[in-house]
Amino acid sequence: MDKREILKRLDHTLLKQEATWEQIRTLCEEGMAHGVASVCIPPCFVKPAKEYVGDRLSICTVIGFPNGYMTPAAKVFETEDAVGNGADEIDMVINIGMVKERNYTGVLEEIQAVRAACAGKVLKVIIETCLLTEEEKVELCHVVTESGADYIKTSTGFSVAGATFDDVKLMKEKVGPQVKVKAAGGISSVEDAERFIELGADRLGTSRLIRLLENV
Repeated sequence: MDKREILKRLDHTLLKQEATWEQIRTLCEEGMAHGVASVCIPPCFVKPAKEYVGDRLSICTVIGFPNGYMTPAAKVFETEDAVGNGADEIDMVINIGMVKERNYTGVLEEIQAVRAACAGKVLKVIIETCLLTEEEKVELCHVVTESGADYIKTSTGFSVAGATFDDVKLMKEKVGPQVKVKAAGGISSVEDAERFIELGADRLGTSRLIRLLENV
């Protein structure tokens, strides 16, 4: 697979707690140089990053991250703040406890509230597949489809495991045709990236891929 085909699907990511502006600026420079889909960064860096890149690069940030158990109102506020600061894309974490209680109506309503707060920006919904049963994964594919979100995303990269080939295959099969799939967490080789794309991932979230591709 051509490197450019992989890079244009890449959300070049830095979400470590100790991230500094200097590191985020370098991430942005790498993103612009390689033509990635976006850089995915902490909310506190959205405003300076957008001012730095302008229209040359999409800025993605995370909401309710990484645990997802904030109130819906808090997630809506985070989203409005991020969009106001210039975010082009929002990756939100769902409330896993609601899923375990089978409160799928609550999950749906929360996603829809964040969708409304996105003001037309891209919304990706992180379901944290490593914490879910197969039945829950399938049900969430239906919920995300109904919500109007643009993407369903496997993982935060901060839980017990990341994306798997089986999960991406399942999600691609079970979401509606208008919903895209993002694989994130633990993508550690170019071969893995290619396989995820072949299975239907439209986006890849990783901090490693640019460096790996430079050696191809």
